[in-house]
Amino acid sequence: MLALALAVGFGATAPVFAQSTTGDIFGQVPAAAGESVQVVSSTGLTRTVPVDAQGRYRIGNLPVGSYNVSLMRDGAVVDSRNGVQLKVGGSTDVSFAAAATTAASAQSLDQVTVTANTLPPIDTSAVDSRTIVTAQTLARLPLGRNAEAIALLAPGAVPGSSNLGNGRYRTVSFGGSGASENAYYVNGYNTSDPYRNLGGVGLPYGAIDQQEVYTGGYSAMYGRSDGGVISQVGKRGTNDWHFGAQVLWEPKFLSSTAGSIYYGNKALPPGYGYADDTLPGSIYRNRQDNTKWTTTYSAYVGGPLIKDKLFFFVAAEAEKTEGTSTASVEANPVANNHYTYNLPKIYAKIDWNINDSNILELTGIHSTDEQRGTYYNYDYATRTVGGPLGSNADTSKLTSKYAIAKYTSYITDDLTFTATYGKGWTTDYLHNPTPGLDQQPYIDSPFLQNPAYTGGTPITNLNTSSTTQAPNAGSVTHGLRLDLEWQLGDHHLAGGIDNMHYSADNEGQDTSGPGYYLRYRKASAGNENVPIRPSQGVGAPGGDGYYVTQRIFSTVTSMSLDQKAQYLEDRWQMTDRFLLSVGVRNDSFKNFNDKNRPYVNSGPQWAPRLGASWDVFGDSSLKIYANLGRYYLALPNNVAVRGASPSTYTDVFYTYTGIDSLGRPTGLTEISPGAVSPDGEYGQPVDPIAVSARDLKSQYQDEGIVGFDKTLGDGWVTGAKVTVRKLRSAIDDVCDTGLLGEKIAANGGDPDSVIIPGCVIFNPGSTNTFSLANVDGNGRTEVKMNQQDWGFTQKAKRNYYALDLYLDHPFNGKWQGRVDYTFSRSYGNTEGQTKSDIGQTDISKTQDWDSAELMRYANGLLSNDRTHQIKAYGAYQLTPEWLVSGNLRLASGAPKSCLGFEDAEADPDPLGYGSSYHNCNGMPSHPGDKRNPWYRQLDLAVTYRPNYFDGKLAFGLSVFNVTNERKPLNSFSTYEAGPVTVNNNYDLGQFYQTPRYARLTATYDF
Repeated sequence: MLALALAVGFGATAPVFAQSTTGDIFGQVPAAAGESVQVVSSTGLTRTVPVDAQGRYRIGNLPVGSYNVSLMRDGAVVDSRNGVQLKVGGSTDVSFAAAATTAASAQSLDQVTVTANTLPPIDTSAVDSRTIVTAQTLARLPLGRNAEAIALLAPGAVPGSSNLGNGRYRTVSFGGSGASENAYYVNGYNTSDPYRNLGGVGLPYGAIDQQEVYTGGYSAMYGRSDGGVISQVGKRGTNDWHFGAQVLWEPKFLSSTAGSIYYGNKALPPGYGYADDTLPGSIYRNRQDNTKWTTTYSAYVGGPLIKDKLFFFVAAEAEKTEGTSTASVEANPVANNHYTYNLPKIYAKIDWNINDSNILELTGIHSTDEQRGTYYNYDYATRTVGGPLGSNADTSKLTSKYAIAKYTSYITDDLTFTATYGKGWTTDYLHNPTPGLDQQPYIDSPFLQNPAYTGGTPITNLNTSSTTQAPNAGSVTHGLRLDLEWQLGDHHLAGGIDNMHYSADNEGQDTSGPGYYLRYRKASAGNENVPIRPSQGVGAPGGDGYYVTQRIFSTVTSMSLDQKAQYLEDRWQMTDRFLLSVGVRNDSFKNFNDKNRPYVNSGPQWAPRLGASWDVFGDSSLKIYANLGRYYLALPNNVAVRGASPSTYTDVFYTYTGIDSLGRPTGLTEISPGAVSPDGEYGQPVDPIAVSARDLKSQYQDEGIVGFDKTLGDGWVTGAKVTVRKLRSAIDDVCDTGLLGEKIAANGGDPDSVIIPGCVIFNPGSTNTFSLANVDGNGRTEVKMNQQDWGFTQKAKRNYYALDLYLDHPFNGKWQGRVDYTFSRSYGNTEGQTKSDIGQTDISKTQDWDSAELMRYANGLLSNDRTHQIKAYGAYQLTPEWLVSGNLRLASGAPKSCLGFEDAEADPDPLGYGSSYHNCNGMPSHPGDKRNPWYRQLDLAVTYRPNYFDGKLAFGLSVFNVTNERKPLNSFSTYEAGPVTVNNNYDLGQFYQTPRYARLTATYDF
């Protein structure tokens, strides 16, 4: 983990970096002989540095916490400042005025005791974009109790689509990036999801000391993210004993119910019909009785094991949510799910001050996210809940454990060495506990079964899950950072290594039940004789249009990943007012398949970083800053699934003459030429050399930021910044690999002489070289493919620009408030590594770019675009006992997509991908042609701390979504069930705002 340093100079500079766990103190004192400055932490750590001839000093790489700062002359204290709180990754100005007779400046956003210079602090050393939220602010505001809810306070941050993983993941998008393009850190170690990189592990809420949210511009010391960084620093023990406990209750009787959803009844174009023409206008999903209730218990204790030497802090949190959720009329089962979520977390930290020059920190984290449920019969005709169905929802349990060690050595006043080593273990369990599923295939869309064989009541069984996971799926990670920093005059030099290794076993999915599941479908009236998938020889169902597909899906495999980096950086204080930061980072990534054979090897990737900061008046009242940087993104382990390892994804199409008691069709007549696979996935071995381009470039993005910060009076700060991001290279897979053979033939070769994979990994829009094995087993043949060879008319494109404006009043003992407005655009043809409109979490293997046909008309607004955002939060201390606070978010709705068949073409499904083309009603359909409604949410809270208990006991009430907004966050984007056969649920809301609910709290802190 990278230690930080503070460059010398008036208004001295401190590098502020993501993932840091330390801060710095600097200042100006009246120059005199024999002067030094001493800092003493609440753990007894003591450091003393001399004051230079100009009266300047700096003390860097201090663990975050509270410090007493003393000016000393000839060994005697002549002035001091107590209770100075450090901000993680930042610098705190503690200056001493003439003869130590005037109060000093001790600036910290959450410090009440700001004296003398009461101007809000502007950190003139910062050239990045970041938001720091402290434990004090967390205690005041009504917020969700997780890292992502805190991160949404940052300008421009938006929630990731709930559609990803069907709501299993909690994600955030920064600066238009994909939800998998962020990095999570706890106490300096990467805790991002090691498999898909969707989300990450955070601390128990009460154990968070500070959370940094970086939205761009960080230094060469860090990388592997082109989105944002969420970095948490946990609390630590001190020389004073502290303990406390908290109970939170979100009761059912204070929760509003969600509104029911009804099918649309829009007029369709001529020739089109609904899959079920009896459904328009009827109820799609009843949610009137869907409520939940949550209880959370947390406790902590911390203090000295050996005063001034050895300290510990332990915190535990147990959150349990119970509730009911009614499935839609299209679901299997149509039932009421009585669900339970358990989220226990444990955090422990030991700090050892070996001496004043050496520190050792040990951190342990244990986090579990468990979900399970039981199904009860639900009758839509009477809107009543019956008895248990005998089936269960999937039980998922994601357990993560981390052990982290950090060693810091202050070799001299100007030379610091740090080393961080961590290891993580993750188990990923997903299974349906319902007994006896071996002969019961999952039934998809039973409402589309032929009523002639069901009597009008769909026939299902106890299997409620189409896929499952291997019982021993999981990951192991380990990482090492070594960093050396040297203050050499006006230059702060830093260099080091940053290595991570990820290993995953038996990840992926398998088909539940007997090894296949059934998908019932129906062609709309008048289209019964239209072939279903003519490109693969699938004929028309005929008759009344009813048919069924038998699908097999299996992707279970193992894989590993190495990420290595080296960096050099110089932060040069060119003048007292101007700082220049110049750095370069070299990232290299290597991905291995299930046979431990590499299929991606990036080689050296040089990422320059350049930043500048100008303290215009020399008093930290106006800062103008700029930053330019390149950021490389690694491929997570998930890329090996359905990419570099064997997988099966096949369909067999049938008509039928009956349905048995388990929902299985009988009297089958095959209308496909055996099993067909759109991507050629038949479980065959994969050639790791052929599966990806030999000259594959990692995804990377260039970013530029220009902004200013300005104090207003003695209590306000305002500012603005412009951010521009441009995706330079993306990675996805292309499955129209017959074009490889055509290129070989065009060059005079024999396409039958090589083995052509079903899909290959490439850089969309770039020229790549592929190495194909020869059929005779002798050697390989290289094929170079450019954008035109694949038939694409555009390269991968994702552009983002934003204007951020803010006005901030830091907490002054009475009140705090902040307002942000962001105008932005995120547009192009590539969201990134995921595809949110259909919830696809196959990282860098989305259906986009599988063929040029799928990318026609793909250019538009991207899923994470929000044109306008307004965020405001604040707190007001009405009296010493009463505090009120609030949090407001307003944002434009997410763009909509409409994906259909190419109905105006001779072959509406030339690829066999079904309703996946940017085509609706036979017309081109660009993403973002329409949007979901604006998102509005207001959360309010009141806290009472009776004086009788000396402020140690507190009672609170928080009300979330006060106005009870229940707008859709995203909507179904798949337009058709078959050619000119419109899905009844198209354009309905898929995930919605959580209705109004309240939280009651009781807290005791000693």
